[in-house]
Amino acid sequence: MADNRKQVIESLNELLSNMQLHYQRCRNFHWNVSGPEFFQLHVKFEEYYNAAALEVDEVAERILSLGASPLSNFTEYLKKSTIKESDYPIKPSEMVLALADDFSQLATMERAIFKSATEEGDDRTADMVNGFATIHEKNNWMLMAWLGKRANPAPVVEDEE
Repeated sequence: MADNRKQVIESLNELLSNMQLHYQRCRNFHWNVSGPEFFQLHVKFEEYYNAAALEVDEVAERILSLGASPLSNFTEYLKKSTIKESDYPIKPSEMVLALADDFSQLATMERAIFKSATEEGDDRTADMVNGFATIHEKNNWMLMAWLGKRANPAPVVEDEE
């Protein structure tokens, strides 16, 4: 069980790292969006970074409540994160696609953590990441719809049997 708990904590720190990069990307896009979609996207990107800030805090506090330390600097985040910084300049449609991809990546991680946490008997972590995955999958769908494309859902985490 101790190995499973350690894996859950490590996975939460990876999620935290990705959430921090996602948060910063939302801020970047909020500050730098321009063109005919400015008013619509400026507000939406602010909504996303405000939500991300709350999620980051919740994940960090969950790591602390599990008796570990959350990662807390961008050097560590950049090493652990699969979400990467965006090149600039970037078109508004590319911003939307990048955030849709972020949400898909986050939901994929959250599904895997849900499975690990459930196996560990850690219902609180499982509940937290399940809630995040629901929101992130919906955000992916909505952004892809804005682009006129189909959602890019997070893959189902298969059993290893």
